[in-house]
Amino acid sequence: MLQRMSGVFIGALFGTIFVVANAHAPLNPAVGIALRVLAVLTFAGLLALALRAGRRGRPAVADAEAPQADWFRGKFAFVVGAEVVLLVGGNLALRAAGAPQETAVAWIALIVGLHFVALMAVWKRRSIAVPGVALTALGVTGLGMATTSAVAWVPFVSGVLSGVALLGGCAYAIAHTYRATVRS
Repeated sequence: MLQRMSGVFIGALFGTIFVVANAHAPLNPAVGIALRVLAVLTFAGLLALALRAGRRGRPAVADAEAPQADWFRGKFAFVVGAEVVLLVGGNLALRAAGAPQETAVAWIALIVGLHFVALMAVWKRRSIAVPGVALTALGVTGLGMATTSAVAWVPFVSGVLSGVALLGGCAYAIAHTYRATVRS
């Protein structure tokens, strides 16, 4: 359970960062602050629930998506390495092509989403496909918006909404784990 929860914590942390870093203009400042506070409170709540589930011990019910013994080795390392190369290389290519700075968050959402889709195959965990597909779609949408007059909204679409998708996916995973411990 510790390996699974560490992945969930990483996802929730990055979801929170997506929201905190991108909840800005053209959003109303009060809305931006509210979104940031809500993201941080959600992260804190998820952390508290996961710790409580961890104290209860292992789930008694069989988890169809039980974690693999070597979650963070082998193919995982390859996926993360490719992700880093694509994040850096893609952003450098976008800058060289004269793309607006807002495309950076859209590119990050796209690559992080694709990384989740790839990890779904590596870890054999269908549940991570949902945030993966959501982030991929929000990244593609943001890249498309960057070529229009709606470019100022790219951080909201590809950043804030991606953060919400990550936090939602992590909330599902933690709630599922917690419910399994309650049934024991």
